[in-house]
Amino acid sequence: MPWKGEKEPYKIWLSEIILQQTRVEQGWAYYEKFIKTYPTIQYLAKANENDVFKLWEGLGYYNRCRNLLFTAKYIVHELNGVFPNTYEGLIALKGVGPYTAAAIASFAYNQPHAVVDGNVYRVFSRYFGIHTPIDTKKGQIQFNKIAIDNLAKKKAGIYNQALMDFGATVCKPMAPLCAECIMRSSCNAYTLNKVGQLPIKEKVIQRKNRYFDFFCFKLGNKVLIQKREMGDIWAGLFQFYLVENDKLVKMDTQFYDQILSHQLMLDMQLVNLKQPAKVYTQMLTHQQLLVRFHIIELNSIAKVFENGNWTAIKSLKKLAFPKTINNFLAEQNYFQS
Repeated sequence: MPWKGEKEPYKIWLSEIILQQTRVEQGWAYYEKFIKTYPTIQYLAKANENDVFKLWEGLGYYNRCRNLLFTAKYIVHELNGVFPNTYEGLIALKGVGPYTAAAIASFAYNQPHAVVDGNVYRVFSRYFGIHTPIDTKKGQIQFNKIAIDNLAKKKAGIYNQALMDFGATVCKPMAPLCAECIMRSSCNAYTLNKVGQLPIKEKVIQRKNRYFDFFCFKLGNKVLIQKREMGDIWAGLFQFYLVENDKLVKMDTQFYDQILSHQLMLDMQLVNLKQPAKVYTQMLTHQQLLVRFHIIELNSIAKVFENGNWTAIKSLKKLAFPKTINNFLAEQNYFQS
């Protein structure tokens, strides 16, 4: 992996932000694209917001990207482009939590801070036979203490990386390589045959369903788009006109009449409606989205849309959209226009 053994704090920070809630296999390509496009934090701080979002497109959890830009500008403009070299200074940066601060401090500056990620939780839970749930406050305190107590303080960077790699390649979540593990004779979980039961999580993710109906209004070679506001998923990305319901509403005359005639005051005689062929599904951490796209061809700009953002179809490829909308655009060959 290109960030292994890296000492430059900018590249370590970038890799850690990208890999938050992202598999290494997926994050690898994004990391290399970012480094190629923005080789230093100065380049990133000067970048156009939409260009950065476009490069991030598909990674999800877009708040990471917003924090990335904010922190890059802060370091360049307020700290003269120099990363803090202490844990306290690092954790004060927006979007940098205890794990990321410890990672930068130990990998870049070899400071004695323990890095506790999912791999480390799993290794410690199995090796020491700890049944405290890792997703509780009590568990976090307990595991952090174990990490600090066992830290090789003079070689923190190498130790942290080795421990994380051990969890990723040997003490894996599924089918760990116990037969090849040099630690198995002293491993509590292996001795008691509890490898498959550890670590323990207390909380079960409860996903709620959300139902999105996107109306793609077309006028010649242009479509109406909107930028999503803060405070919800996909903030800062683009979308079509959205109607959200509390269920998957039946697509009948009443449905379209309510939206197009009563809500938007469109003359149904002057529009060409294409009903969606399928329902798109996208899984987020706490939400399942069920999405439909309704293509509406207009003969003229309706009064309600006079001040709308009408964008040429050929320009859509330059804008950042959520994954589901990108899938729809690709299927409609809008990116080929």
